[in-house]
Amino acid sequence: MTEKKDNKKSLGLLKAAAPSLIAVLIGLVVGVIVIIATKPDVAFDALPNFFKGPFNRGLAGFGDLFYHITPLLMTGLSVGFAYQTGLFNIGASGQFLMGGFLAILVSAKLAGVVPASVLWIIAFLVAGIGGAVLASIVGFLKAYRNVNEVITCIMLNYTTMYLVNYLIKSLGIYNQMKNNTVSISAAIPKMGLDKIFPGTIAGGGIIIGILFVIIIHVVLKKTTFGFELKGVGLNRHSARYAGVNENKSIILSMAIAGALAGFGGAMLYLSGAGNHLTVQEVLPAEGFDGIAIALLGLNEPIGIFLSTALIAYLKMGGQAIQTLGYAPELITMIISFILYISALSVLFRRLLSKKIKTDLKQNINSEPVLDVGPKIDVTDSDKKRGEKL
Repeated sequence: MTEKKDNKKSLGLLKAAAPSLIAVLIGLVVGVIVIIATKPDVAFDALPNFFKGPFNRGLAGFGDLFYHITPLLMTGLSVGFAYQTGLFNIGASGQFLMGGFLAILVSAKLAGVVPASVLWIIAFLVAGIGGAVLASIVGFLKAYRNVNEVITCIMLNYTTMYLVNYLIKSLGIYNQMKNNTVSISAAIPKMGLDKIFPGTIAGGGIIIGILFVIIIHVVLKKTTFGFELKGVGLNRHSARYAGVNENKSIILSMAIAGALAGFGGAMLYLSGAGNHLTVQEVLPAEGFDGIAIALLGLNEPIGIFLSTALIAYLKMGGQAIQTLGYAPELITMIISFILYISALSVLFRRLLSKKIKTDLKQNINSEPVLDVGPKIDVTDSDKKRGEKL
């Protein structure tokens, strides 16, 4: 009995993941065609480099893959967590930006006052709080005024971008010569990755990210709190009838999603790779990449981790072939094609499933009534007796 349940569960997971897997394969085939078509003279040199991706630099490149995974993983988890609870967090870019800014601000202002071993922790936590507060505004408006979260997220994205640009210049962390933030010394410890992958820029952020994957998975699948959040997402009125405070759940869902994106911003700028926050009127791409990653990973924490690894791998493959004259937008096009196919395959599967259900209902309704016995004639006297009884 247990084996049958396990087999059924495995088949269910495979069926759910099939659209994403098919989309990836089709996208890679299209990518190969585009690479050959755009520069056929160097295509057969570019293809091995593209598929080798991080391994063009050997073991150090594989470590660098972890560095590229980390911020994308956090924004993917942010979008996926919100979606699991019935919300669409399109504001991950703004929350990511706020988290990164606060991490830099705290690191710059407390340098020399707080030990470096503690400073990164404070900066990291403040970044998460900043992202949570920003997203809570969206949750509050959704819960108490029923304002669509997509609208408020988009508005807050740009509000945050202009606010951060202003604060960078106003709070003494601006390098006018380079139009970006000053250098900071606080960094997440390498946690042994520099020894495993010598020469890599990867730090302990990937380990923290994996811990978040496990925590979010457990919260959503194994806890009453996660069940309540998902219940409100499915039907807030039914959840309220069951005794769940739906307004509190909506705000908490958005706050957690915002904190995850804020942590992602902190991980990027506390990575020790010398990243700076540039003052520009452009939202971070990591937030929008998180939407794509969550979609491809079916909004499941483990699926999001796998899709993040794939997207980061493809991005590094795209970087490897830029030296041969390929445009950086090529990899964006391939990833976009993968996502379009994935979304369309899910849509077709739902339409097919709906058609099958409709056909079954029509067949059931059109089935003839079975003749279960001889017809019994009821006389007028029988009817009168029944009425008296």
